[in-house]
Amino acid sequence: MKKLPDIKTHFPDWYNQVIYDAQLTDQSPVRGSIIIRPYGYALWENIKSIMDEKIKRTGHHNVAFPLLIPESFLKREADHIEGFAPELAVVTHAGGKKLEEPLVVRPTSETIIHYMFAKWIKSWRDLPIKINQWANVIRWELRPRPFLRTTEFFWQEGHTAHATKDEAQTEVLTMLKEYIDLAHNYLAIPVVSGLKSESEKFPGAEKTYTFEALMQDGKALQMGTSHFLSQNFAKAFNMQFQNEKGELAYPWLTSWGVTTRLIGAVVMVHGDQKGLVLPPKIAPIQVVIIPIFKSGTDAQNKVLGTVSEVFEKLKVKGVRVHIDDDRHKTPGAKFYEWELKGVPIRLEIGPKDVEKNQVMMVDRLGNKMPVSLDVIIANVAHRLEEFQNELFKRAQKNMQESWHKGEKLAQFGPDLEKKGGLYQTGWCQDPNCEIELKKYKASTRCLLDKAEFKACFHCGKPSKTDVIVARAY
Repeated sequence: MKKLPDIKTHFPDWYNQVIYDAQLTDQSPVRGSIIIRPYGYALWENIKSIMDEKIKRTGHHNVAFPLLIPESFLKREADHIEGFAPELAVVTHAGGKKLEEPLVVRPTSETIIHYMFAKWIKSWRDLPIKINQWANVIRWELRPRPFLRTTEFFWQEGHTAHATKDEAQTEVLTMLKEYIDLAHNYLAIPVVSGLKSESEKFPGAEKTYTFEALMQDGKALQMGTSHFLSQNFAKAFNMQFQNEKGELAYPWLTSWGVTTRLIGAVVMVHGDQKGLVLPPKIAPIQVVIIPIFKSGTDAQNKVLGTVSEVFEKLKVKGVRVHIDDDRHKTPGAKFYEWELKGVPIRLEIGPKDVEKNQVMMVDRLGNKMPVSLDVIIANVAHRLEEFQNELFKRAQKNMQESWHKGEKLAQFGPDLEKKGGLYQTGWCQDPNCEIELKKYKASTRCLLDKAEFKACFHCGKPSKTDVIVARAY
């Protein structure tokens, strides 16, 4: 049993060790890529299932597009290719010979999807088109971090086309709202949302909306984005349709996505010195049952019988439950393992518990109490719901305590660089002032729909909006 690095003083080391020790991932022989192990992939599948239901409920349909994209497609939108050029992986040879045109391994699918939109959209009756793709993408990361920035990662990317600007803008905000609901009510992670600055927005987009979370080390993490692409890509791909007036028009486009980065966020927001702490709504295993007995004794069959009975009761109610009946491990070793893996509830059942018609319920936050077998279902369900809410409140408290307000970068910058946190301040929206944040290894995270500050954090000119600045992953 390896001791984890101190979470408060060696957070990056703690993160790296816990994701491997908890068997979320393993190293890959391909630089910058990771292998997501069964426990980690089950976590992603639970998140994916929740998000997929949201995507379908809001009127979108899943599709599958090719992994390889003609290089010329990316070059059609100048800002897009400029933004992605350093991260592209390009196939130049295949089938034993040089290709006539290089193929890009998709970093995102706007271009190939918009190429098809141009074929599909001829009339206003063809709109809106609302599709989504669950896929893997490649972006050649210089400084990869497991789950946070990897050369290859998994995500969903939504793409839509609309007849009017208002419809497209509504779509962008609708999906942003769904993402925020995912973060708050399923991942138990509080977020702040708003527009990205011009320098931070998606290449080729007119506007990018983001939702940002605060990690325990004081750094922000961009959890996902929703882009108002406007008509830039439509014009680049000659995507025209006949509107209701009989005139030729360009559709208004959007795209939006979240990735396996969400796993990293869950680890960093909720974890503790013992390992992962997983929100029940997405935990691969919500309840682990550990039988405690001496082999060969009369109590063995009684304990195992009770364990089986509790397991079936929980399973029938839809609880993701697991029995750890490994005879080669001590109860203490099992407790350590399942705490490391972040399972919300542990049920311990020994001979004395059977005699008392009870189990010992221990949650991942350390609360322990005996529960009668007669009310075990209701108690487990109630505790899982409480546990989910407590995780959100705990993370929300951390965000609130780490949310600072400052007028001048020269004054709050040193604390920002040393201690981290979210800093609300005023900004004139001049990129030259934004560059000053780099001196403190920080950046703008999102613009706020409020104006508490009258002057810019750097130049002192009138502020156009408040902005959140932070160090970030």
